[in-house]
Amino acid sequence: MSYWKNFNVDANELKDYFKSHKSVKEFQAHSSKVHSVGWSCDGKRLASCSFDKSVATFTLDKERLNKEYTYKGHSGSVDQLCWHKFNPDLLSTASGDKTVKVWDVRHQKCSNTILTKGENINITWSPDGHTIAVGNKEDLITFIDMRILKPISEQQFNFEVNEMSWNNENDLFFLTNGLGCVYVLSFPDLIQRHVVKAHPGTCICIEFAPSGHYFAVGSADASVSLWDLENLACVQTYNRLDWPVRALSFSYDGKMLASGSEDLYVDIADVTTGEKITDIPIEAATFTVAWHPKQYLLAFACDDKEQFDRKRDTGNLKVYGFTSD
Repeated sequence: MSYWKNFNVDANELKDYFKSHKSVKEFQAHSSKVHSVGWSCDGKRLASCSFDKSVATFTLDKERLNKEYTYKGHSGSVDQLCWHKFNPDLLSTASGDKTVKVWDVRHQKCSNTILTKGENINITWSPDGHTIAVGNKEDLITFIDMRILKPISEQQFNFEVNEMSWNNENDLFFLTNGLGCVYVLSFPDLIQRHVVKAHPGTCICIEFAPSGHYFAVGSADASVSLWDLENLACVQTYNRLDWPVRALSFSYDGKMLASGSEDLYVDIADVTTGEKITDIPIEAATFTVAWHPKQYLLAFACDDKEQFDRKRDTGNLKVYGFTSD
């Protein structure tokens, strides 16, 4: 495809790599379902948050993770987390307790709590580090200025709002909705600039590639679309999954896209062609995936149940891509 003329992906080389790096390691993180996982910008820590109201951090040591600390303070389910884009010590979380918390992992404490109006489910941190956007169950997005630690604006929508993201330049704000659209607002004035009809089904998740030149949208129609930012044109689709796509993540070099759903595997595709690089067999739905920012390690969490008590969540997270034994 001419769109990729300056971007080379050697799919066979990647396939060969994962033949010797296909080990999945599992780590106990929580006492209930893991909702979200994410790596710090330097890749030294992996964080997770859970229905059990806690946040956990792990440190990466070559071939394994080591549990570092469990943060408590939320009084409701912690639904999503987001690291600061260039400060590896700051982590934010959105909770059903109507707060956003910022955690300082260096000092292992909550550094700030910001009160919001509703039960929060989605969170994202702007690339310049100045603003956090949090969405709640009533489809209200609150923008918090992290320099003064206060909400500075709100935007109420009359449709289902799902995941959201800034572009790399910080001047556009994107949100996915229940009508199959991606809304593009200018930032910080929040003026509607474009509405992209991306899918026939609900748009659930959005993820920008590291380069910022394109972004992916996952939908309830079980497909993923890839969009060129400059022209807002669809340049690729990925259609291997059979269930709604709940989570997306680009590898650090932008060559691979991981997709999580209720299918019993995590799909890893060549971004340029949609060809399958590999997949990760799993036993339950996946709602969160996150590539490491510097190497081919994919963190994810599934809706796994205890072997001898199928009503109990394992609370585990997993990392794929370690050297195979």
